[in-house]
Amino acid sequence: MAGVENKEQQILAAYDAYADALFRHCYFRLYDREEAKDVVQNVFMRAWEYVSDGNTIENTRAFLYRAANNLVIDHVRKHKSYSLDALKEKGYDPEDRAVDVSRITDIVSGREIMQVLHKLEDPYRAVVIMRYIDDLMPREIASVLGETENVISVRIHRAVKKARQLWEGEFIHEA
Repeated sequence: MAGVENKEQQILAAYDAYADALFRHCYFRLYDREEAKDVVQNVFMRAWEYVSDGNTIENTRAFLYRAANNLVIDHVRKHKSYSLDALKEKGYDPEDRAVDVSRITDIVSGREIMQVLHKLEDPYRAVVIMRYIDDLMPREIASVLGETENVISVRIHRAVKKARQLWEGEFIHEA
C-alpha cells in the first residue's frame, strides 16, 4: 500500500509543479483552451498509468513534456483539416485589419507573436515554445523529442531566424 501512496504523491507533486507550464505549452501548440486542458489531463493519466504499471520515471519534466508532445502531435493529425468556415467560427477573420490603437494593444497582448508562431512549421514551433515559453534547455528539449542536443540547437536557431523573417515580412511591411 505504501508504494501506491508514494506513486500517488509523485504524480500529485508533478501535477503541482508542471500542470500550468504544460497547459501553456499545449495551448501555444493547439490554440484552443479546452483541447489544451484535455491534453494536459491525458498527460497525467498516462503518467499515472506508467507508474502504476511498475515503471519508474527518471526525469519527470522530460517524461511529461514528451507525453504532451506526442498527444499534441496525435491531436493535430486527427484534426488536421480545418475549413475556412470552421476557422471563422473560432474567431478568425481574414479580412480583419487592426487600427493603430488596437495594434498597440495587440503587440502588448502578444497576438502578433502568436500569429508568427502559428505560421512556423510544427517542429520549429515546438522547439521555440519549449525553449522560450516553457524555459526548457536544449538538452531537456532533446530528451523530450528524442533528438540530439545539437539537432535541437540548430532547429532553435533556424526557427528563430524563420520567425524573424515572418515577423519582418508580415508586420513591418503592413505599417
